[in-house]
Amino acid sequence: MAVPVRKPLDGERGDLYNHSMQLTNDEAVNLVRRGAEALQQGRAREARQSLETVTRTGRANTQIWMLLAMACRADGDGPAEEEAVNRLLALDPRLVRGLIMKADCRDKAGDEQGALKFYENALAAAEGQQTPADLVAELKRVQATLASAYQRIDERREASLTARGIAPGQRSPRFQESLDISAGRKQIFPQAPTAYYFPGLAPIQFFDRTDFDWVRAVEAVTDDIRAELRAVLADSGAEFRPYLESNPDRPRPADKGLLDNAAWSTLFLCENGRLNEAAIARCPRTWEAMQGVPMPRVANQPTVMFSMLHAGARISPHSGMFNTRLICHLPLIVPPSCGFRVGNEVREWEEGKLLIFDDTIEHEAWNDSDRYRVVLIFDVWRPELSEQEQCEVGALFSGPNLD
Repeated sequence: MAVPVRKPLDGERGDLYNHSMQLTNDEAVNLVRRGAEALQQGRAREARQSLETVTRTGRANTQIWMLLAMACRADGDGPAEEEAVNRLLALDPRLVRGLIMKADCRDKAGDEQGALKFYENALAAAEGQQTPADLVAELKRVQATLASAYQRIDERREASLTARGIAPGQRSPRFQESLDISAGRKQIFPQAPTAYYFPGLAPIQFFDRTDFDWVRAVEAVTDDIRAELRAVLADSGAEFRPYLESNPDRPRPADKGLLDNAAWSTLFLCENGRLNEAAIARCPRTWEAMQGVPMPRVANQPTVMFSMLHAGARISPHSGMFNTRLICHLPLIVPPSCGFRVGNEVREWEEGKLLIFDDTIEHEAWNDSDRYRVVLIFDVWRPELSEQEQCEVGALFSGPNLD
């Protein structure tokens, strides 16, 4: 096996021993080969001596520094191992095995934070790479080490906060969520609107329904709305159509399983700002309740619809188009085993209780029951928008290319 040996740099020659300076390339290659064989056979001290003779010439490459680091580790010399790893990473800062060895060195030195950073960098460097078979177990060890370390850090943090009188159950929701994100129990879900982003609007997953003065009036007529829905269903369920329908003039949706599929179907009272007069005539109390809601009445908004999710159906994770609105669900017919996730938070619909959420945060829904689930869906302005901002956004949406 030919072992490449790096030529010494000019600045490295001044510190070389005379014997090292006289080492030929063939001699260096033979020394590396002998060192590798000695290391493989468990003769760490002999391997180290051969490899150090080469590294003193200043022509060692990453492979030679790696072999030397491994020999120093086997010889029980931690500082020498780390020095060899440092020289290795100076040549290739993203070498996964080198990063793992550096992390191990920091861990042995009692530097927990340094070790964690190098372990994390090793996993990041391995991301998307084809992992050699002999490195798979090492990466699994790194993952397990990190998980254990994160748990210890979280436990220390929890103990410290509790000692200061800030125990679980006594914390503000946002502070608790920050701890959950830090501990890896939750992840950060940003707003990701597919059509339009308005800056400065907080990425809140679910809003508190009691913060909206119009909610009580809508919830109060839930029974009337449900009665109108049942009348439509009893008369002609065919008025419902698949929510996702093929359009040869538009790209196909990502969720192809529900494309042209009545498993997720809708009856619109207002679709992207266009009134369905026939549906409104059949559901007058529903439409009347919507008149007290701050819906964005601009170009392609609002939307008001009954949304039916059939037994066993699942709406895959997706994001909405505009973060200037919130989406509201009024649950009307909800069997058990139905669920709804926005970001990190999973909730179950409760008949007659509105859910208000930011649909530009990744969300999904499922119906694991043996019956259909129906909610009334409509959109409202984000409450943070001023009247001027609502007018400006409305004017923008009324222009081209935003419908």
